[in-house]
Amino acid sequence: MKLKSFYLLRRSLLVLLPVLALLLASCANSGKKPDVMANPGYVKNPGEGNLPRLHIGDVVTITFSGPPDQIPEQEPTITEDGTITLPDVGRVQAVGKTVGELEDAIHDLYVPKIYTHLNVNVKASSDRAFYISGEVRSPGRLLYTGDITVSKAITSAGDLTDFADRTDVILIRTNGDRFELNLNRILAGKDPDPPIFPGDQIKVGRRLF
Repeated sequence: MKLKSFYLLRRSLLVLLPVLALLLASCANSGKKPDVMANPGYVKNPGEGNLPRLHIGDVVTITFSGPPDQIPEQEPTITEDGTITLPDVGRVQAVGKTVGELEDAIHDLYVPKIYTHLNVNVKASSDRAFYISGEVRSPGRLLYTGDITVSKAITSAGDLTDFADRTDVILIRTNGDRFELNLNRILAGKDPDPPIFPGDQIKVGRRLF
């Protein structure tokens, strides 16, 4: 009886060991810090939570197909209140949504209230822009022209205000990676000056005193 129990225990351990090894490897990889200099495009399957989301100032191109009376293509700009305006349905909340979520929202406003069938396709200009907010003189959406770093992006936004905290700069990638930066160290050459990619966000904090 004892021998049988021993063999059962041994067999269970042999099954569990590979599982434990995989779990340990996963934990090791999850603890790996993201590289601030890396292109966020390395993420193969970012998941819904990491998809780029729409911002104020983005221009969205909306095409419709399916209804008997064709709706003309629309190219509204997302306004300060976070909305766009479309024929027959009026304002539609856009800020914070992914392109797919906005397509679904527009579709549900038209179908079945106005049309029985409608296909909606949305494209956004956010894939060629980045965003800067906080204590800069001209915050907002800036066109991405390539080869620009955090310090140059801040200069492009009119430079820092008198109340900016140079030690409190946040860079947020489109894949959700978040980096806390110290502009003083970057300008002194002590820290790298990270590149900016389309869809990135830069937030400059405010000094307490």
